[in-house]
Amino acid sequence: MVGEATGSAMATDLGPVIGVILAGGLSSRMGGGDKGLRALGDRPLLLHVIERLRPQVDRLVLNANGDPARFAGFNLPVIPDSVPDFAGPLAGILAGMDWAADELPEAHYIVTVPADGPFLPRDLVTHLGKTLLDEDAELAVAASAGQPYPVIGLWPVALREDLRRALTVEDVHKVDAWTARYRRVTATFSTEPVDPFFNANTPEQLAEAERLLAANPTL
Repeated sequence: MVGEATGSAMATDLGPVIGVILAGGLSSRMGGGDKGLRALGDRPLLLHVIERLRPQVDRLVLNANGDPARFAGFNLPVIPDSVPDFAGPLAGILAGMDWAADELPEAHYIVTVPADGPFLPRDLVTHLGKTLLDEDAELAVAASAGQPYPVIGLWPVALREDLRRALTVEDVHKVDAWTARYRRVTATFSTEPVDPFFNANTPEQLAEAERLLAANPTL
């Protein structure tokens, strides 16, 4: 369905960037199962995310727990959480950092997005990277209409051991609690024609995504 090869890297001075799609949650509000495999339009929700993110990064991986075979059609590396027991999105961020350090050590940053965000900005990585560099920050997270989205962010791989300690020793699981330790900057994105960080977390929100997609076919 989708090849692993990705498009050109973002036009900033950050060097190679790894894209990590976070699909490691339990999807309880969607009734269980994998949200990314639900249909939106004529293709899986996850494919919308892949098609928006892959031109922006050098390599793209999927963070998911359980049997990776269910994602075989997407032809992406599937990496489980680096710590057990569904430890939340920070565990997926750490998994992405670990994969980057092992597979592409020249990449100093990863960018993470959820698997249920079908309208992600096509300039997500560029804007996050520029904001981070302009503000001399360590981390950059996304926001729109005054609403922050802490799991949509640009993270330095150099912090992976700090993050591992926070998760496994300090029992820190909230993204905001961890990122508050560092120089964190927020990159704000426009909500026209739709909010780029709309999440299809529930059946009702998936139906709303269908409506938005139909009303904005050039998204």
